[in-house]
Amino acid sequence: MTKVFETKVVAIGPEAQDMIDEANMLILFGEGAPADLAEFCFAIDNKNLTGSIRTGGKVVIDDQEYPITAVGSVVETNLGNLGHITISFDGSTEGSLPGTLHIDAPNKVSIKEGTMVQIFD
Repeated sequence: MTKVFETKVVAIGPEAQDMIDEANMLILFGEGAPADLAEFCFAIDNKNLTGSIRTGGKVVIDDQEYPITAVGSVVETNLGNLGHITISFDGSTEGSLPGTLHIDAPNKVSIKEGTMVQIFD
């Protein structure tokens, strides 16, 4: 597998952990997220996408690997342009929203400042 994206969490909005706990998803956004959205986001320091994101790839959060089960139609565009995607932990095989990446994460995912997020195709 080839790494196509790597970033580090540099800031955490006050409501971001609630999105994981209550909605089973995390929202990544590059620096400069709109204020009304930033409070729900994990801010990241990179938006350099070097390849395609595909079903069957994997997301690695720190040292935990999660298989990619569905990729929304604008995930790559949004990640490359804004550093913005939603990662849903529901394991759905059908993309719900165009900007959502679905992964199979049966256990709660823990994100903190300094957490590394990588995507492999």
